[in-house]
Amino acid sequence: MTTVTADPVPAPAPAGRRPKQPSRLRRSWDKHWYAWAMVIPVVVVLAVLIFYPLVRGIYLSFTNLTEANQTAEICTKSITGSEVCKANPNRWEFVGLDNYVRVLSGEVGEFWQWTAVTLIWTVACVVFHYGLGLGLAVMLNRPMWGRTLYRILLVLPWAVPAFVSAFAWKFIFNERFGLANSLLTAVGIDPVDWFGDWRTSLLTAIITNIWLGVPFMMVALLGGMQTIPAELYEAAEIDGATPWQRFKNITLPGLRPVSMTVILLGTIWTFNMFPIIFLVTEGQPAGESEILVTGAYRAAFEGIRNYSLSSTYGVLILSILLVFSVFYRRMLRKQGEVW
Repeated sequence: MTTVTADPVPAPAPAGRRPKQPSRLRRSWDKHWYAWAMVIPVVVVLAVLIFYPLVRGIYLSFTNLTEANQTAEICTKSITGSEVCKANPNRWEFVGLDNYVRVLSGEVGEFWQWTAVTLIWTVACVVFHYGLGLGLAVMLNRPMWGRTLYRILLVLPWAVPAFVSAFAWKFIFNERFGLANSLLTAVGIDPVDWFGDWRTSLLTAIITNIWLGVPFMMVALLGGMQTIPAELYEAAEIDGATPWQRFKNITLPGLRPVSMTVILLGTIWTFNMFPIIFLVTEGQPAGESEILVTGAYRAAFEGIRNYSLSSTYGVLILSILLVFSVFYRRMLRKQGEVW
């Protein structure tokens, strides 16, 4: 006769103690392991390329690291040809907020002048980017002959590498051989030394950046316009609304989510737009058309390389953009935008 034995019943948990539950992270991994498997490589790449340099840069801003004091030992050749090494008495060290005090007080660099130029540069470029991009998007959103060709031609500047455009516009504004002065001479106006004054020098960079940035705004806003239901325009036209009223009461409100995003992105990109200033104006005259990012670059790679000072500029730039983003987001939330 076969004896059937029942499975052993697990012993009840001691009174007052609950069975140990897996952690929330463990449950998430068990349920969504495939998503974690796709995200982890991205996180590793971001950590290596962004997070580590960011943390390292913040740390260096609290030191006095330069090209001259970065080595732990100073080695020299002796008479016999052998190397004699001794400890570097000026080895870099932690200095706290000393770099920030020196920069903000104007002891080193031209932080406040560069900040003013950066704000002028950013506001002018973003205003013209958005205004011209919106105007072109409205034009290209209407039925017209050759609309596809116009779209391709207007997007073309966006496809050209920034450094190529920078060199082309720098040649256009050349004092002796540039197209701009040739046109002025043709109408009886004296040639202009475009890079001899900071205002005209900055103007050349702004024109170059407008030429480069308008296509992005145009494409983004055109895409936003095409999501606005056509029935709204038809109803407004039946009610007798003028084109300006339809634009003001339908197009602009419908574009608000897209507009807020592209304005924020345009501001951040323009604030950090290094190649245009560096290649077109080169900071002329005498560094008066420098912006913060080019000033940080020159501190790190020209003359005696001051890595700690450059890192300080980088942290200040990051802080300015973070503060702007926070207040910008609060402003959008007050206006009812979910962002």
